[in-house]
Amino acid sequence: MKKLLLSFIIMGMVATAAIAQEQKDVKDINKERTEWNKKVKDELNLTTEQTEKYDALCKEYDAKIDKVMQDATLSKDAQKEKKMALKKEKQSKLFEFLTPEQQTTYKGLIEEKMKEKQMAPKGY
Repeated sequence: MKKLLLSFIIMGMVATAAIAQEQKDVKDINKERTEWNKKVKDELNLTTEQTEKYDALCKEYDAKIDKVMQDATLSKDAQKEKKMALKKEKQSKLFEFLTPEQQTTYKGLIEEKMKEKQMAPKGY
């Protein structure tokens, strides 16, 4: 009986740790998104109208990406593939209301972000 109780306590601790890690990951993702969106708005000098469209676009696509990332039926590779397709789709819609200069600046920001990811140590 004591072993059974001990087993339940250990399983509870493990489950709690897993949930806490998942919540931390969601907070980190949301923080990264907020920082990225602020950087994009600042660097591109978006107008009020563009900012409203950008915010709506981000809200729509962040929800779609979150849904893909939570789909346990997809492999990690399939999730990544769908996520990249959604990002490309989002970018094409974004470019519909950005000026050519803003598009160039945005592409530069994306390249910079990709370089930073490549330089980051694995596991981070």
